[in-house]
Amino acid sequence: MAALAAISFLAGFVDSIAGGGGLLTVPALLIAGLDPAQAIATNKVQGAVAAASATYTFGRKGLIVWSSAWRFAGISFLSGIVGALCVQFLPKSVLDGLIPVLLVAIAAFFALSPKVGNEDVHARMTALTFGLTVPVAVGFYDGIFGPGAGSFYMLGFVTLLGYGVVRATAHTKLLNLCSNLGSLLLYAATGAVVWPLGLVMAAASLLGAQVGSHLALRHGTRIIRPLLVIVSSLMALKLLVDPANPWHQALRALF
Repeated sequence: MAALAAISFLAGFVDSIAGGGGLLTVPALLIAGLDPAQAIATNKVQGAVAAASATYTFGRKGLIVWSSAWRFAGISFLSGIVGALCVQFLPKSVLDGLIPVLLVAIAAFFALSPKVGNEDVHARMTALTFGLTVPVAVGFYDGIFGPGAGSFYMLGFVTLLGYGVVRATAHTKLLNLCSNLGSLLLYAATGAVVWPLGLVMAAASLLGAQVGSHLALRHGTRIIRPLLVIVSSLMALKLLVDPANPWHQALRALF
């Protein structure tokens, strides 16, 4: 439990800024002896608490526009439930092949785009269109698996709605919270959550998220942008080196 708490603190810190903490905590839970379903379900407890902690900090600073954000949040919540319901039907190979490609694209975008900063820019789509696409797709993914969902939300807010990095991070945490809560409710109803582990990890994750969100508020794009690049790249690398990943198998067949 002490080891899981330490990992959760780091995961909460990373999650509150760039997302991806689940790729630390889910493997840790598997090593601790949980089966995959229990690991994903239990991870939702610490993920939801970390997102709630960060959302509170950003919201208190007035960085969340509640008049529009609550609609996105509601869609993410429902999509998280649907994703958790469909987890048994979607072939895992689809996620294994698609997610590393998306993460590499996110890392490249934030590393190379000179326009990504703290200031808002012109939106490329309406709030209605955004609400019917990004929260639906990412919330659904968050319900099925989760790690990296924050990076996907973040990319949507920056590229499609034109949000500055800090404001995008604030709204990302809110949507992350809602899709986590939606899937957590379903996983809890099925008895898949190991609550003693989940609550210990949640407490540590809350502290990590507080540290991370305060650093994000203080340093803005100077810390958020490089962390997004690093975390997205490491997540992609971790998935690609997994022998079960179809890209790993394809590369081995070639070389």
